[in-house]
Amino acid sequence: MFVDSIARVSEATSSAERELWNRRSRSFGGRADAYAEHRPDYPLDALRWTVPPQAAEVVDLAAGTGKLTGGLRALGLHVTAVEPDPGMRAEFTRHHPDVAVLDGTAERIPLPDASADAVLAGQAFHWFDIDAALTEIARVLRPGGVVAGLWNGNDDSVPWVAEMARLAGFVRRARWVAELGEHPAFGPFEEKTFRHAHRRTPESLVETISTHSHLIVAEADERTRTREQLLEFLRTHPDTAGGEFDLPLVTTVLRAVRR
Repeated sequence: MFVDSIARVSEATSSAERELWNRRSRSFGGRADAYAEHRPDYPLDALRWTVPPQAAEVVDLAAGTGKLTGGLRALGLHVTAVEPDPGMRAEFTRHHPDVAVLDGTAERIPLPDASADAVLAGQAFHWFDIDAALTEIARVLRPGGVVAGLWNGNDDSVPWVAEMARLAGFVRRARWVAELGEHPAFGPFEEKTFRHAHRRTPESLVETISTHSHLIVAEADERTRTREQLLEFLRTHPDTAGGEFDLPLVTTVLRAVRR
């Protein structure tokens, strides 16, 4: 699976790598409108599996422009969003004007103790300080509540998708469950994957890829070169040259229950 992320910063990480990580984590607000237009949503069957049947109050953590919120609301859930970037919050409000979106982070959630039945983060957990975030999420959750991370990844079992991802510069990640590890406030993380798809054209898929942080922070000539290579590939490959097509995705969910 290919995703837009870098591994958690460790004690051994160089200062240059830390600075790159920080730049990438803060890069999305300047492309908030493109993010809202071109990023995929999340499959409803994944959300149904993630959220407990009795849940009513759900937090969309690092909510971005509201891709996850749209699906949660479609299931009839009351959503409170938390997002640190003002550009992303403004775009969120444009799409979900009747949903509260609060200024906060995974490590400092501006909500009372035991106030939520589920805390979900879409395409975001890899940017968190995992241990601190899980401690704060545990504070906000009621006992029996659920924490979950969701990631849309390209289905690299499809040959053209794997080649597209290579041209785009996506990195292959280790299993997410190894990233999240264990936390005393939660039971073990369960992992499940769901098939998903994103309807695209060669041009709109290039725009989707351009909302990923490694291209947002790239030098202008590198970004232009990558976009041109991708567009040439997608316009000439038989699976994508005919106009609209489905980009095959795999949505990975990691879910744990508050003790």
